Amino acid sequence: MGSYLIYPIIFFGLIIFISAFFIVKQQTAAIIERFGKFQSIRHSGLQLKIPIVDRIAGKLSLKIQQLDVIVETKTLDDVFVRLKVSVQYKVIREKVYEAFYKLDYPHDQITSYVFDVVRAEVPKMKLDDVFVKKDDIAIAVKSELNDAMMEYGYDIIKTLVTDIDPDAQVKAAMNRINASEREKIAAQYEGDAQRILIVEKAKAEAESKRLQGQGIADQRREIARGLEESVEVLNRVGINSQEASALIVVTQHYDTLQSIGEETNSNLILLPNSPQAGSDMLNNMVASFTASNQIGEAMKKAEKNKKKEEE
Repeated sequence: MGSYLIYPIIFFGLIIFISAFFIVKQQTAAIIERFGKFQSIRHSGLQLKIPIVDRIAGKLSLKIQQLDVIVETKTLDDVFVRLKVSVQYKVIREKVYEAFYKLDYPHDQITSYVFDVVRAEVPKMKLDDVFVKKDDIAIAVKSELNDAMMEYGYDIIKTLVTDIDPDAQVKAAMNRINASEREKIAAQYEGDAQRILIVEKAKAEAESKRLQGQGIADQRREIARGLEESVEVLNRVGINSQEASALIVVTQHYDTLQSIGEETNSNLILLPNSPQAGSDMLNNMVASFTASNQIGEAMKKAEKNKKKEEE
């Protein structure tokens, strides 16, 4: 009979012995209580406790954790905005006792402080300043949390304002303002571009006119040179300058008529023309040249007589 009782005793003894050992994971702290009273804090590795007498009251992670808090508040210019504040924190290794026994709900405590600070800072700013000074808000939250949570064994690593979400109508208005501003800038650039094009076009036209005038001047110079050579050739065969000039003009007149007649698509040009047109033109030119020579000779004689009288 006694042999049958020894096996259960050994079995329960083995269970109790095994329960004396426990393992704590890396970056974790285990709180050991003895008869409901704090006994010790155990860190990572294989640990030993007194069976039945000691128990694991709880475990705390020593890793960096993140809590996202969404706060809705109003800005100085009466715009409602939602801010997402991300708080990165961890339990201080040397203050595991305070973190476990002094604070039951650390998330609620941190959330309360975030609400308090954000609703104290944001109403002092306009909406545009909230976007610009979001780092100042994060610094204020971190400072307030550090002062409050250090006592409870929590270290605030960093706070970040990760999202700023104004009311939908406000966002639409901001987008319209931004679009209008961009359209204004685009219009200014287009105006500058048009002005540059106009200036460059005017410069090009001026250069074109200058070159055109230079071309006309060169053309007339060459025509004059050709006429001069023609007159010299005619003088060699006994034709004086007046007759040579008249002959050249008449020749050009008929060359022009011939050129117009050869061009089938030319516009209609009315010219005074008759069988006697050439001879009339020649006679008129000869008469004009003769008259101009006589006037010139008379002026030369008058100038000579005046000089003699003065002497």
